[in-house]
Amino acid sequence: MIIKPMVRSSICINAHPVGCAKETENEIAYIKAQKEKRGIKGAKEGGAGPKTVLVLGCSTGYGLASRIVAAFEYGADTIGVSFEKAGTETKGGTPGWYNNAAFDRAAKKEGLASVTLNADAFADETRALVIDEVKKLGAKFDLIIYSLASPVRTDPDTKVLYKSVIKPRGKPYSGKCIDIMTETLKDSSAEPATEEEIASTIKVMGGDDWRRWIKQLSDAGVLAQGCRTIAYSYIGPELSHAIYRDGTIGTAKLDLEKAALDLDKELKSSVGGGAYISVNKGLVTRSSAVIPIISLYLSILFKVMKEKGTHEGCIEQMERLFTERLYTADGTVPTDSEHRIRIDDLELADDVQKKCLERMKSVTQENLRDLCDLEGYKHDFLAANGFDIAGVDYDKDVARMDTID
Repeated sequence: MIIKPMVRSSICINAHPVGCAKETENEIAYIKAQKEKRGIKGAKEGGAGPKTVLVLGCSTGYGLASRIVAAFEYGADTIGVSFEKAGTETKGGTPGWYNNAAFDRAAKKEGLASVTLNADAFADETRALVIDEVKKLGAKFDLIIYSLASPVRTDPDTKVLYKSVIKPRGKPYSGKCIDIMTETLKDSSAEPATEEEIASTIKVMGGDDWRRWIKQLSDAGVLAQGCRTIAYSYIGPELSHAIYRDGTIGTAKLDLEKAALDLDKELKSSVGGGAYISVNKGLVTRSSAVIPIISLYLSILFKVMKEKGTHEGCIEQMERLFTERLYTADGTVPTDSEHRIRIDDLELADDVQKKCLERMKSVTQENLRDLCDLEGYKHDFLAANGFDIAGVDYDKDVARMDTID
């Protein structure tokens, strides 16, 4: 069958197996080149870095990029957890399912242990599986990446299903967004969240589950001396705070940040380790395409940062996180006054934000192409599902949807 992108309401609902695999391979190739360029020696080679890494939310975005850096720049064995829909002979799977297959294939070729569990990362049964798998490896985790982004979570104790929402708090929010497939500016708005929606979003995206993971792994004795854990967050510019940082997601992220402080104390005491929040750069995600202002801001941001030569994608961000923040020459982890690692520094640079704000104020449908990186944004949007990848023949028949070969 010939597979073309199917976009509905600014969301791509299908994936290209070969394209997903190729994009994962491209990120691996970039990391291998960076390893050589930086002269990185992993812990197994007598250098710094992790030996055994758990990545929760390993299949796409920052989670996948983290796993690639850990494995192919530092030589770490990895266990990844994600909940993906598998492809069948005639029906496509989710992008992450193909990404995981490509990662596992590459890791096996390099002789790296790679265990990928297609399971609910919020379930205690999955935690038990992970504990069994790391014991089979005869190892303990020295790095745990928490990169879960989910619309729902079932509380393991109460069995109550909670749903997350992306809404402002207190009052409605409206702004412009871009329909990237038609390249048109549109008005978008969101009603304020109810107290129940706020509480539910915290249950899904806050720190509860992260705490539960660390406690159960600690109780099982599978945390190595010096073990670190890190979760990801976003702050962004002030113009987006009403819908993001001060909205439901931002409120949940504040709960995640509090969990980091508590876990940091616990890990310091128990294994001489630590817990951190990494505040990352804004990037194209499934949700960013439909949040008021965010798609417009990101397309302008990409244009400004590319003009300056400082633009980064997921893989560049995570490579810098590992090499320049987590595993520094003197062993220290640089943080801000609130114990957060900042790799959003290039995005929030004063000159970058000044230009972004100027363009946000002056952008119209007529000058949209001049002020925004529509092509770059559209590429990232499609590439997340395996489309618009150089070197892939999209007119070639795909015989089966349950393989990346």
